[in-house]
Amino acid sequence: MKKRLHSLPYRYARRIVIAVVGGCMVLVGIAMIVLPGPAFIVIPAGLGVLALEFAWARVWLRKIKNAGKQVMSSVTHTNKS
Repeated sequence: MKKRLHSLPYRYARRIVIAVVGGCMVLVGIAMIVLPGPAFIVIPAGLGVLALEFAWARVWLRKIKNAGKQVMSSVTHTNKS
């Protein structure tokens, strides 16, 4: 029982740190959409950090990966013809 109580603050602290770091990365990436910078790299990286702890971020990251694969396949298909 004591081990569970000791690990509880660690879990909350870890979750908060991941939320703050990942959230900041996503916000900076969104700002990079209109500012100069690699938004298409920073936003998925921020979602990757958030996906360590949050299921909704894993879903969004999976959607972004699938959309990226579709874009890449359409680009490579267009270049071949």
